[in-house]
Amino acid sequence: MTDAERDALLVVRAQLGDRQALGELVGHWHLPVWRYVRAMLGDRARADDVSQEAWARALRALPRLRQPDRFAPWLLTIARRCVQANLRQGYDNEPAPEPVTADEAVAVLDRAQVSEGLAGLPEREREVLILFYLHDLALGDCAQILGVPPGTVKSRLNRARRLIREQMIKKGYAT
Repeated sequence: MTDAERDALLVVRAQLGDRQALGELVGHWHLPVWRYVRAMLGDRARADDVSQEAWARALRALPRLRQPDRFAPWLLTIARRCVQANLRQGYDNEPAPEPVTADEAVAVLDRAQVSEGLAGLPEREREVLILFYLHDLALGDCAQILGVPPGTVKSRLNRARRLIREQMIKKGYAT
């Protein structure tokens, strides 16, 4: 059984009132949602608050989810909207964000270097890299979450890779 199939089964069971299924679903997705939010916002306190808000919205809307097999993109779309709302509130007078990264990137570069590279990207490019590489989502899922066509995701990925490479070269981390 694939992850998407397992999630779909848990969603249906949760929609039918199975609290254990809901607990398993939240347990499996809590950390990925938090990591996405943290990578987008830059600090733990805001990530905690915003990911909690995302979960509250998702749990209220879960009974109306008509495509249980699309749970992951649906959930990350909700998280994205919460991040966007938080960014619009103008929290930007806080200190510089802490380094952020995912374990998958450690083999390629040092955590601080990756974090620094991500933090230096414009929001659109940072977001598409996080979804595509760190959350390992397909182009179609990224497009759905971002609300753009797959071709736009491809162009943002291309620009993001170019920008992060330029940053790494500029800082002496790559050649």
